[in-house]
Amino acid sequence: MARIPMGVQLYSVREDCAKDLPGTLKALAEMGYEGVEFAGYCDRSAQELRKLLEEVGLKVAGSHVRGHELAPENLAASIEFHQTIGNKYLIIPWMNPNEDPAAWVSFAEQLNTAAEKLARHGLRTGYHNHGHEFKLAGTERPWDIVATKTRPEVVMQLDLGNACHGGADPMAYLRKYLERAGTVHLKEFSATDDKPLIGEGDIPWEEALSTIEAGGKTEWYIVEQEVYPVPPMEAVKRCREFLRGLGR
Repeated sequence: MARIPMGVQLYSVREDCAKDLPGTLKALAEMGYEGVEFAGYCDRSAQELRKLLEEVGLKVAGSHVRGHELAPENLAASIEFHQTIGNKYLIIPWMNPNEDPAAWVSFAEQLNTAAEKLARHGLRTGYHNHGHEFKLAGTERPWDIVATKTRPEVVMQLDLGNACHGGADPMAYLRKYLERAGTVHLKEFSATDDKPLIGEGDIPWEEALSTIEAGGKTEWYIVEQEVYPVPPMEAVKRCREFLRGLGR
């Protein structure tokens, strides 16, 4: 099976990026990250971002985008921007909690519309979970509604730690929608520690990574750290070192 490259979500080190984006990207590359997933662009143009990434040898693992970026009136500009930086994955990172199943069906339809238009340009959209997607909305869980109501090419970007926070079994959801896991967020969860780094909590990492790799559909691992027992750059460095110790 092909090796899955390791990326990092830049939201993890957002303050460092705001202060010194070139230096932060260089440091992440030196840690052994091969790509980055954007969550904002630090007021840089697509051409500037591409140049910065090329200088340090990083690729784009994806970008978390806001809904209006996929609206019909903005889609052409979004496609041009993401093609310029070399990004294939335009992932919606948030849908407001809603107990009405119809709201999630409507959201799924919006993803389908965007996915169909993006596919003509070799791009994909998808959805990233937090915890509320695993609470019941009527008789179903929103994550299942979105998955079953969207086209197969819509990415279900499972965040393992967030799924745990929602009371879900991340391994069960990994297996259930493995065909949809174009990219996967690696985040730790611990029932006893509120600031765990990857490898310091409850997620069975070797099992999780082996499951993802066996599926054969995942193009990027993406580390995301949102709690900090140490400074953010040190946190993502230690996450990378743990995963390297597992042969990734």
